[in-house]
Amino acid sequence: MTDNAITVTGLTKRFGDKTVVNDVSLSVRKGEIMGFLGPNGSGKTTTIRMMCGLLEPDGGDGTVLGYDIRRHRRAIKRRVGYMTQRFSFYEDLTIAENLNFVAGLYGMKPKRQVVRDTLEDLGLTARKDQLAGKLSGGWKQRLALAACIMHKPDLLLLDEPTAGVDPKARREFWDEIHNLAQDGLTVLVSTHYMDEAERCHRIAYISYGQLIAKGTVAEVLRDANLTTMIISGDKVAAAARALKGAPGVDQIAPFGATLHVVGRDGAALKASVAAVAEQTGCTAGPAETSLEDVFIQLMGSAEDNMQ
Repeated sequence: MTDNAITVTGLTKRFGDKTVVNDVSLSVRKGEIMGFLGPNGSGKTTTIRMMCGLLEPDGGDGTVLGYDIRRHRRAIKRRVGYMTQRFSFYEDLTIAENLNFVAGLYGMKPKRQVVRDTLEDLGLTARKDQLAGKLSGGWKQRLALAACIMHKPDLLLLDEPTAGVDPKARREFWDEIHNLAQDGLTVLVSTHYMDEAERCHRIAYISYGQLIAKGTVAEVLRDANLTTMIISGDKVAAAARALKGAPGVDQIAPFGATLHVVGRDGAALKASVAAVAEQTGCTAGPAETSLEDVFIQLMGSAEDNMQ
């Protein structure tokens, strides 16, 4: 038996003459939370849909929970929980009625007990008679998660599950995900939030259909080999203008009253920043490179497959 819940090699998907997922190879260990990062249109959703049996690949192969992604798509669907980007439940039904419907689809018995247990596990009992369409974003998210896990899947695929949800609800959601992972559930989650990516055991970054970075957050930061400097003072706006196009400077980003300057050529970057700081009367010093810095750098270096 493999220790991986997901193992795919050379995964490729085309729509017409556009290749939206190109030769993606990825493995996710059992019980692991894998973050799936990438800009809009990068191929995250298409990759997830191939893994859960909703789309057939045009190239590549692999297994999910030991099942072949081409030959055993129906079996994969029954053992996977898939939470889509959009709320996809009946808004004119209550929470309990929606869960009762899902339980019926999966043929779960005794259905009433399954629904009752799911409501309790996700803290939904007190709201079970509320209409789904009247719920806030955070409670809709919790209902969607409840529906995904009530059939006790071995793998949870989450496609940008916290978009539009407030910080408190996001934190509670991630606490629940970690609780599920501790009980052995494997999770692959796509996200745009860097703080969420940092809560994953490992991350994989896809851009324009190609997987270009993967590992722990520390490994991805190390492998990006970026240097970051911070500039502060009364004339950071003038410093930003002076640094645009300067040797070694790849990114310039205001952060409050400071300026973050990032680049791959550390020596050239430091020389440019020192010169501009002296010219504008600002102060400059080293700073830690953030995952967002790496994200932006990877986006800038990738080739758009839709051009």
